[in-house]
Amino acid sequence: MNIYQLFVRTFGNKNISPVFDGDKSQNGCGTFANINDRALDALKSLGITHIWLTGVIRHSSSTSYPEIGIKSTNPHITKGKAGSPYSIMDYYDIDPDLAVNPNNRYEEFDDVVNRIHEKGMKVIIDFVPNHLAREYKSMSKPFDVEEFGAHDNKDVAFARDNNFYYCPGQELIVPEPTANSQQPTVYKEFPAKASGNDVFSPTPSVNDWYDTIKLNYGVDYQNGARCFEPIPDTWYKMLNIMMYWRGRGVDGFRVDMAEMVPIVFWRWSIFLLRETYDVIMIAEIYQPHMYKEYVNAGFDYLYDKVGLYNTLENIYRHGCRAETITSVWNSLQGLGDAMLRFMENHDEPRLASKHFVGDAFKSLPAVVMSALMNRGPFMIYNGQESGEDACGAVGFSGDDGRTSIFDYAVMPKHQKWMSDGKFDGSGFSVEQKRLYDFYSKLLNFRLTNDAINKGAFYDLMWVNPWYSNFDPQYLYAFLRYHDEERLLVVINFNMNESRYCEVKIPQDALEYMRLQSNESTSQQNNETQSQCQSQSQSQSQSQSQSQSSKVATEVFTGEKIEYDLDDVSSRGIAMTLEPASFKIFKL
Repeated sequence: MNIYQLFVRTFGNKNISPVFDGDKSQNGCGTFANINDRALDALKSLGITHIWLTGVIRHSSSTSYPEIGIKSTNPHITKGKAGSPYSIMDYYDIDPDLAVNPNNRYEEFDDVVNRIHEKGMKVIIDFVPNHLAREYKSMSKPFDVEEFGAHDNKDVAFARDNNFYYCPGQELIVPEPTANSQQPTVYKEFPAKASGNDVFSPTPSVNDWYDTIKLNYGVDYQNGARCFEPIPDTWYKMLNIMMYWRGRGVDGFRVDMAEMVPIVFWRWSIFLLRETYDVIMIAEIYQPHMYKEYVNAGFDYLYDKVGLYNTLENIYRHGCRAETITSVWNSLQGLGDAMLRFMENHDEPRLASKHFVGDAFKSLPAVVMSALMNRGPFMIYNGQESGEDACGAVGFSGDDGRTSIFDYAVMPKHQKWMSDGKFDGSGFSVEQKRLYDFYSKLLNFRLTNDAINKGAFYDLMWVNPWYSNFDPQYLYAFLRYHDEERLLVVINFNMNESRYCEVKIPQDALEYMRLQSNESTSQQNNETQSQCQSQSQSQSQSQSQSQSSKVATEVFTGEKIEYDLDDVSSRGIAMTLEPASFKIFKL
């Protein structure tokens, strides 16, 4: 599974002259229509199987649509001109920014879902269960669905069937200043509700999720009580929302901050959801001790942020040793295939930005490591394949190396691939084309090679210590294998220096891979005993040498290296890796 995170607002934005903190009319906005057949054909050719449409559900925004009854949200509780896609204004509505004709936004959304399905790919959207916008008011909910908070008892901090948490008798104080607040605060909320990041106070800070309200699933955080029987009201409301979108044709959900919602809700809701639908469930989760519980609750995949991503980031930016990657898979205790690997998403700095590596090519060893380590899904973020670097501040979002999700932003490098809707890369520089071709080869290799999508993993670091011809400070080596497909992957994370190494493969790994010196493709079993006995001793030795001599071929470049299978556990396979490079050999 190869996932492409597609942030609709920026993906199709063709504006080449955006202004700082510009509104939609000034900076433009991508729409579902921009995800045309050419774009989808190109993504499928790139090797994508699943598209995560980010920012679909209507959220806080400074843009109003009076012709369809949608007002702009209060600037004091709106982050950026475009607003956060995780500050949900209506769980049943589609963001009008993303439609050519806002009045037809449902039809335009259905059309892009159908286009994606017709191309043989699947659709994932965000589900945001932990919090919603402070000014949440649904204008699109089914007639039999009650509004959040409609029957809340606001005189108590917590009640099982309240949808929100309250600060009784206290008014909300919005933090000042914010990017949009040029006048005294005018937003009023009484009593104040708890903020989305578990701030049970009427005075959230500017660094809190002050634009959102925490939803109540029956946990009294301040007193330690857990009230799950009878089923809390919020549970039914949130299950209905997932049912609605799955019924509308989406194939699954990337669940925002799934770990901030009680595990018992997920066991209950995913079970009921799957009684009606097949559904892909991906959890954004950052607490490894909870991984197994969330898989057991029904999640197919979990974010591997604090494990592999952070480890690779530490290798690049903080000088950590490459051999620390071993602790990542060790700590997962068999859950490796359930981990969603990535090196970019909307929360992380761009690889090509000065806040990470500053060079899209020097980051490729990390990309290869993430893509080839296990059988689980791998994800790239729109623009990653074009070397997007998110240079400079664009508004509410500062110069932090991220493509802003709060502003009407553009992706200049991505626009070279988009090429005014042709999606043929005709605007690419030579270097961009080389980068794009790399991603295409890697993603398609993941889909077609059985050693990667079906095979086992073997870490070679234990048999290649620092005192041998191997440098575990910068080098990492592992095997992937399935039936007759056997791969040796060696990565050099040193961005400035090449490394010579002799990679040893122990005998037990050779046996696991069924790669032994007595293998032969000849029909020797059909030869007569007398023919074998007539051979001289020197001929026997020559045949033995021939059988143990092998050739490893690099899958991307075609480079060939000869090695002796009888010596590979003691002398290893010799090679030199250039700075910030990798080799993937078929054995």
